Amino acid sequence: MKTLTKPFTFATRLKCANCDQGYPLSAINTYAKCCNQPLVVEYDPSLTFHKTQLESRQHSMWRYAEMLPVFDRGNIVSLGEGMTPLFPLSKLASNYGIPELFIKDESVNPTGSFKARGISAAVSKAKELGITRCIVPTAGNAGGALAAYCAKAGMECTVVMPRHTPAMFKQECEMYGAVLILVDGLINDCAKKTAELNSDGSYFDVSTLKEPYRLEGKKTMGYEIAEQLNWQLPDVILYPAGGGTGLIGIWKAFKEMMSLGWISGPLPRMIAVQSKSCAPILYALKDQQNWKNSFTPRPTIANGLAVPYPFGMDMMVQVLEESGGMALAVDDEEIAAGVKEIARTEGLLIAPEGAATWKALLHLVQGGQISRSEKVLLLNTGSGYKYLDNFA
Repeated sequence: MKTLTKPFTFATRLKCANCDQGYPLSAINTYAKCCNQPLVVEYDPSLTFHKTQLESRQHSMWRYAEMLPVFDRGNIVSLGEGMTPLFPLSKLASNYGIPELFIKDESVNPTGSFKARGISAAVSKAKELGITRCIVPTAGNAGGALAAYCAKAGMECTVVMPRHTPAMFKQECEMYGAVLILVDGLINDCAKKTAELNSDGSYFDVSTLKEPYRLEGKKTMGYEIAEQLNWQLPDVILYPAGGGTGLIGIWKAFKEMMSLGWISGPLPRMIAVQSKSCAPILYALKDQQNWKNSFTPRPTIANGLAVPYPFGMDMMVQVLEESGGMALAVDDEEIAAGVKEIARTEGLLIAPEGAATWKALLHLVQGGQISRSEKVLLLNTGSGYKYLDNFA
């Protein structure tokens, strides 16, 4: 096995998530036209480096540069994203008798959410490929992140967002200089408007899993979880899944780290948490062929979970099945109560999406699907401050 110590990417190609057909990393690609599925980055399995080399590296997601898709480090567009804190929820753990309860808090990322990771990778690769104009449909956080990173990179940015999104999300996009377009409906309606605006192909569409690189930035959460827990993974991870890039990315990271020899199995059970107002994963797990016709999506106070028809559904189902996990939905009243309970108990004002994982955990412990003796990790994907309009 060849070992290289100089940081550079081990990425070799893009491949279709369904049939493995290859696509070049050197060209502008969106998704796999062969199967109408996402593209994923593949890395050279003969190359490795030792995890001890991380000790002297920068405290951002780019410490894992070999396993990210940018060839020239001069093209990296970074605002210091990644290496977010992971710590015990000691008071909640004591109150509810779940002694090994942890949270990874993505709210401290630039623009206040985990979206900074994926957008940093996507904008960096876009810069490397000579792209100058980006567009994205968003439920909120991805729009602000893209606006910020495009501003840093000197790119044009257009954000298409539901009209009912809290005001702060809209204001931050405009502060970063993005063109903001508001649409009545949910993110799927924004996607239709985005396609209309981009009918001539003049923008690079950074929609969730409609391009390959946001997934690579999001997967760094998985690398950090392993590193921060001294390479001993939790038994269960509860993840608030909307478009699902983070869920898929964390699982991808675990598999890559096994190939690198950094971790060994068993891997955690992955649990996707959604809002009862919009819970397509539950329906897809029951009927993977006809799930789109099985429910009526509605808005939710957890804006990021209002993704009715995620492009990466097949990949999400695969992760849940491979990990022995499941999906669970909680209602908006529980989510709101969870935000307040965590704020008043742990001093953390987390996003409603993150609070949904806490309420889901209580259901699963009570139902016996999670043992109180297991090590449990919750993912908080963003800052609760941006959602305060939802609690007015």
